[in-house]
Amino acid sequence: QVQLVESGGGLVQAGGSLRLSCVASGNIFSITVMGWYRQAPGKQREWVASSIDGGITNYADSVKGRFTISRDKFENAVYLQMNDLKPEDTAVYYCRFRTTGPDYWGQGTQVTVSS
Repeated sequence: QVQLVESGGGLVQAGGSLRLSCVASGNIFSITVMGWYRQAPGKQREWVASSIDGGITNYADSVKGRFTISRDKFENAVYLQMNDLKPEDTAVYYCRFRTTGPDYWGQGTQVTVSS
């Protein structure tokens, strides 16, 4: 079964940067949207950014101007460049591939931003 494997999380000081990666372990067909979500302790999972087939990107207001999503459709990979990180960005980050069939989720990677 195809899985999404995430990497790139870690501990960083406020103002620092991290780059998250999410790569499918096999081929996933008919991807419509690649996206990132996050879940902070005690909070619901929230949408962060999406990349739609055709190059359209969207961001949550809280990360706009600081985070950049990019994708490699042929490698079935999506990335999240996170700059100027803030303590409130601390969360487990999940990638998601939406297709015309099933959805795929990564296992999550922890991002911790210290003040």
